[in-house]
Amino acid sequence: MSEKQTGESAGRRARLRAGVALAAFALLALVLVLYPPGDLYLWIKALHIIAVMSWMAGLLYLPRLFVYHTDAPVGSAQSETFKVMEQRLYGTIMQPAMGLSWLLGLYLAWSVYGFQGGWLHAKLAFVVLLSGVHQYYGRAVKAFAEDRNAKTGRQWRIWNEAPALLLVLIVVMVVVKPF
Repeated sequence: MSEKQTGESAGRRARLRAGVALAAFALLALVLVLYPPGDLYLWIKALHIIAVMSWMAGLLYLPRLFVYHTDAPVGSAQSETFKVMEQRLYGTIMQPAMGLSWLLGLYLAWSVYGFQGGWLHAKLAFVVLLSGVHQYYGRAVKAFAEDRNAKTGRQWRIWNEAPALLLVLIVVMVVVKPF
């Protein structure tokens, strides 16, 4: 017999594990700032990439959960499980990852580039749009939790492409620096 992962006890354990991981990440960042190694830029950049990868994983997975949740009957055990999955993904992984991505990214933009460069301004504009998609997904998590989703599975499949498109644009700006 396997342990249920949707109850309050499992939720507390998941929050505790996520809190420990976030605390370790924050402690590492703090140590790097207080006792900067000679290659602080590379450490901050590595932490930024880890945070962005975590954020993007959530942005790409959450709308897939919405697609499947849309097909689940309201009030069913399956629907309630999706609610737990969506809320934990959004609140425990995506929110902190987005915050860390912004914090570390702004530090890099300021300390390395002085907020100069057309490519950097374009990248920041795309990240603002990506943050808007994130917030839109957050409202959808709340709507699903209240059993008031108004979108179809097909519409959520289309929304699933927004973060992927923005990711491509952001990576091109950072790597190619076209202007």
